[in-house]
Amino acid sequence: MAKEIEGFLKLQVRGGAANPAPPIGPALGAKGINIVEFCKQFNARTQDKQGKLLPVLVTYYKDKSFEFVIKTPPVATQLLEAAKLKKGSAEPNRAKVGKVSWDQVATIAEAKMPDLNCFTVESAMNMVAGTARSMGINITGQRPSNS
Repeated sequence: MAKEIEGFLKLQVRGGAANPAPPIGPALGAKGINIVEFCKQFNARTQDKQGKLLPVLVTYYKDKSFEFVIKTPPVATQLLEAAKLKKGSAEPNRAKVGKVSWDQVATIAEAKMPDLNCFTVESAMNMVAGTARSMGINITGQRPSNS
């Protein structure tokens, strides 16, 4: 018989750096989830993504057990890495702070495809380009003519 789901919890945690301190500990503790066990499992599964910000969807059950799914890093974080920036523009419509190429946009779109609600790489690239635009990052070069 399947376990009865009590709820879901969304967190953003740095890879390999989960610890019981806030904000993870209080969020999990309030739901009755074993904090130390979550930290051990998360850190073991994210050894290869050390230091990257990773969204996590935790499903917790009535019997206080849990499962979690680790998603790909947010598009904004990947764009900042690609453009070698600390943060986006405060006024993205006026002040542009960086540049990325269409090849980098395509790479980010392909990596993020499982977590996006689109069916083609072109539509994923449009989403990534929109995020870049809202961060004040210009996209250079010629757009691939697949669409």
